[in-house]
Amino acid sequence: MSSHGIKDQVAIVGMGCTRFGERWESSTSDLVVDATTDAFKSANIDKAAIDAYWLGTMNSGFSGMTLSAALKIDYKPVTRVENFCATGSEAFRNACYAVASGAYDIVMAVGVEKLKDSGYSGLTRANPPSDGTGTTLTAPARFSMLAPAYCEKYGVPQDEFKAAMTHVAWKNHYNGARNERAQFQAEVPEATIAASARVAGDLGIFDCSGVSDGAAAAIIVRAEDAHKYTDNPLYVKALAFAAGPGSGPIDPEYDYTTFEEVVRSARDAYAQAGITSPGDELMMAEVHDCFTPTELVLMEDLGFSPRGQACTDTMADRFTLRGDLPVNPDGGLKSFGHPIGASGLRMLFECWLQLRGEAPDHRQIPLKGKRYGLTHNLGGGPGECVSFVSVVGAEKG
Repeated sequence: MSSHGIKDQVAIVGMGCTRFGERWESSTSDLVVDATTDAFKSANIDKAAIDAYWLGTMNSGFSGMTLSAALKIDYKPVTRVENFCATGSEAFRNACYAVASGAYDIVMAVGVEKLKDSGYSGLTRANPPSDGTGTTLTAPARFSMLAPAYCEKYGVPQDEFKAAMTHVAWKNHYNGARNERAQFQAEVPEATIAASARVAGDLGIFDCSGVSDGAAAAIIVRAEDAHKYTDNPLYVKALAFAAGPGSGPIDPEYDYTTFEEVVRSARDAYAQAGITSPGDELMMAEVHDCFTPTELVLMEDLGFSPRGQACTDTMADRFTLRGDLPVNPDGGLKSFGHPIGASGLRMLFECWLQLRGEAPDHRQIPLKGKRYGLTHNLGGGPGECVSFVSVVGAEKG
């Protein structure tokens, strides 16, 4: 059973996104101010017009004051949310529901994270007290298990799967090289990617997303009010979220070739949006390419490729910038890094540009009659994660 959804009830009328990277020169507050200032400007409003805010951040603030202090907000409600790697998407989801409910007329969702100043090379978090039986593997080690499991299940030779992983990294770096907001703005030859030092299993350095700082923001209103602020709003078609029971690592039936949470959230999102053939109806998709085998599995979980065919479709360039269904046209996590609170809204920002025809000419996707964009976040690991899927469109109805 899917949720009832809020299709075409709310619209995005303004967005802003900072450059992602090692932003040593900017504080968390600086990034928040930069992203929200651009969003206010794009909607031609100021902060006084916003009724309420939702802030997504994992470790860069622990209350709504992280936002209110930075923006000097005049005693407005600010809700801080966190849902692991889907934190920015969670801020957006809750902000949309607040408008759809009638509680507020105009709201803002903001995502921000400063990771480079932590002194650590990767994501850091304090695990809650437990009985000590939880998974203790690193994220690269856990996601590296996807590759051999997939090869065994579908009879794909290991070198062919590795070639597809390499092609995913090449594609996303190719796209990121054309994006001024990306952390890494250089193409990387496939031979370099394939020969990179191993991190875990078949995962090399270029198979892993980077660590970065960044922020992004979106302004949401009722759909009937959208044209007061912009001639080209984006209408929210679907918002779906699934949190799994976390049983994968101890379930003998789990085979590490799928994320059931993604399957469930995608099914819900498509039902809400009225999409029956995502591979044919979507103009673009921004997906959670934390590691290259993750993107390959997601192509099947999201219904873009039949089971066992993701490698074939990837190598046939179906998901490149000029392919049938461009995936991560902005460069994805591979080129942007992954500042937790910002990533989901960064994905949405690419939909904002592409669906409105405002991406630079050298990376604007031809519309071809398709007017839907999809964003996807997952947080956690194989067999125990959360998953968010949104669908947005440039036309109402």
